[in-house]
Amino acid sequence: MTPILNVSGIDASFAWFEALGWEQNWREGGFAAIRCGRVEVFLCEGAQGSRGERRPRYPGDDDTDGVWMTWWLDTPADVDAAHALALQHGFEVTWPPTDEPWGVREFHLRHPDGHTFRVASGLPGRA
Repeated sequence: MTPILNVSGIDASFAWFEALGWEQNWREGGFAAIRCGRVEVFLCEGAQGSRGERRPRYPGDDDTDGVWMTWWLDTPADVDAAHALALQHGFEVTWPPTDEPWGVREFHLRHPDGHTFRVASGLPGRA
C-alpha cells in the first residue's frame, strides 16, 4: 500500500523529506514519489486528498485532517535520533518521544501541509 499526500509543492516536500534522510524516487510533473528504504510515499501537488488543517482542542494533534501514517524505525534509539534531526531542522513536532502503553516509542511529526507521521519503534520485549 502506498499513501498519497496532497502537497502544496513537490520541491518543498522533497526538501522536507530529504532533511529526514529520505530520497527522491521519481517525478512526473505534479506527481512524485519519495523513498526511505523499502517505503515509498506518493506526493501529488494540489490534488488527490486534502491537506491538514490545524484545529487544536488540546495539546497534541488528534483534531486535524490530512493523512496520518506510521513511519516504523528499527529501534527506540532511532526514534530519538529522528526526533533530534526534526528539531535540528525546526520541523513541527506535535508529540514528544514517549514510551506508549501499547508497546512503542513514538513521536508525532507534522509535514508542512498538515500530514502527521507517527515516527515509532517497538519497545524491547513489548512489541
